[in-house]
Amino acid sequence: MSNSKLRKVDSENRAFKSEWEHDYFFILNKDHKPQCLVCFQVLAVLKEYNLKRHYMTNHKQKFGKHSCESRKVVCDQLKKKLFQQKSLFTNETKQQEEALLASYFVTYELMKAKKALSDGELIKNCAIKMAEAFNENKVGNKFQTVPLSKQTVTRRLEDISNQISNNVKDIIANCSYFSIALDESTDVSDTNQLLIFVRAIKEDFTIFEELLKVCSLHSTTRVTDGAKSMTGTISGFVGFLRQNQITVPTLHCIIHQEALCAKSIKLSTTMATVTKITNLIRGGNRSLTHRKFLTLLEEMDSAYGDLLLHTEVRWLSRGKCLVRFFELRHEIATFLREEVTNSAELQNDLEDVEFLRNLAFLTDITQHLNVLNLQLQGKKQTICQMVGFVDSFRKKLHLFKSALDKNNLLHFPCCRKLSEEEEGLEFRDYTEIIEDLSSEFDRRFNDFESFRPDISLFSNPIHCDIESQPGHLQLELCELQCDPSLNTSQVTGIDFWKLLSPERYPLLRNWALKLCSVFASTYICETAFSSLKHVKSKNRNRLSDVVLSHILRVATSQLEVDFISLVSSFMKPQCSH
Repeated sequence: MSNSKLRKVDSENRAFKSEWEHDYFFILNKDHKPQCLVCFQVLAVLKEYNLKRHYMTNHKQKFGKHSCESRKVVCDQLKKKLFQQKSLFTNETKQQEEALLASYFVTYELMKAKKALSDGELIKNCAIKMAEAFNENKVGNKFQTVPLSKQTVTRRLEDISNQISNNVKDIIANCSYFSIALDESTDVSDTNQLLIFVRAIKEDFTIFEELLKVCSLHSTTRVTDGAKSMTGTISGFVGFLRQNQITVPTLHCIIHQEALCAKSIKLSTTMATVTKITNLIRGGNRSLTHRKFLTLLEEMDSAYGDLLLHTEVRWLSRGKCLVRFFELRHEIATFLREEVTNSAELQNDLEDVEFLRNLAFLTDITQHLNVLNLQLQGKKQTICQMVGFVDSFRKKLHLFKSALDKNNLLHFPCCRKLSEEEEGLEFRDYTEIIEDLSSEFDRRFNDFESFRPDISLFSNPIHCDIESQPGHLQLELCELQCDPSLNTSQVTGIDFWKLLSPERYPLLRNWALKLCSVFASTYICETAFSSLKHVKSKNRNRLSDVVLSHILRVATSQLEVDFISLVSSFMKPQCSH
């Protein structure tokens, strides 16, 4: 075997000589390769012998008759021809890139708005018509080049979704900590859809909440929305984790817990009556009855224009329905008496003081629960914030009990309004319901108690008892509580922990990052299910699982999409071809 070294062309420092342009009709292209001006062929090696051989073999017969000045003129003409062709190719490529970029933009906006894949053609036609209306024919011609067929939009959607998915994977790979939230619901085609979201936190406390996976469960399911089969320690999801030796902290959604507490109030008969009367007036095939009721409200100059239907799966529906019903109770009684036959029993309920007392109290306490529910909603909240809202409500329950013991209706506006209409009304007996509700909160939120010490430290590190804190944090807490810049800071919560120097407080920052990574609710899943109802509806129920996953990922993502990168990746194979 020979030991001689192979020559490397790049290391020979060969330079292109200007006389080769006229002698062999070659120039140096943008890739520093010799390119023939006649046939546009690019040679691999910059070597005079190669250029000369190419010229002598292919072009000497045609151009050998030219010499000196005429040869320079021919060379200049060939160079001009080459540059014109390159310019034309560049313009065509630019137009293709612009049209491609536009198709990505339109696809992204369609998916954000949860519109149909086939709507791309409609948008294109509308854009062309608008250009024609403004007499912008050139713009209209450009719109014509934008590919927006259903198949094309589907491919663009896949590209965008894959980029987001890859970015999410990169975020998880480079984050400090992450947690996942799981929830399941049934779509319009009776397919169970399990959504898995990830919450990741970076070293600078930037939080990302993104869709990780959509699992379409076509066979037996083992998780149920808000039920113990998700958190069950034997056959639930938590149980499956433990069976596979995966030990991680688990929590049942804090908003689901609050909603279940609200359902425990022992006034279900009152709610059933409200629902029955509402459905009698505007439910089902009662359009004529409903129109009559609307006319009555208009004639009586009522504060509200209609009743609201109660939807069990909507968290705030009960409270909104009750408020509207209570405010229109007099109009409803009049309407039943004048327009609805066979409603004597319901009329009696609306005149019964006991029913009205129950209605007023249920409306007030449900409204207080709705305020809590709204506080718990929202993305990127920390577990400390959410537990703080729950603790606040538990204190309110003690205040409500104390007030009702004295028949003080300061915090119960509907009860107060009813007592002004009916003198001598007592509401003291509702303290038992308040006590039961308070006990239900204690029971259901017991799994959050394990986080209580961490929440206390996170909320008030400056004044915490250092000796009662974890040993590995105590020394840094001593430093922190004596740090003048932190002691005088007015910043609280996660913004306070961002101020801590990674060099001086590495353990405290790491501990805070871990706590802030916790998903305390599946609110983000619920918002995605709302998107799912728009995406997969009665009119669009044949979406494949893959396309549905792509649409939901784009619709729910908060990450920025690099459209230029998508266009470059798409054009690269075409350019190389």
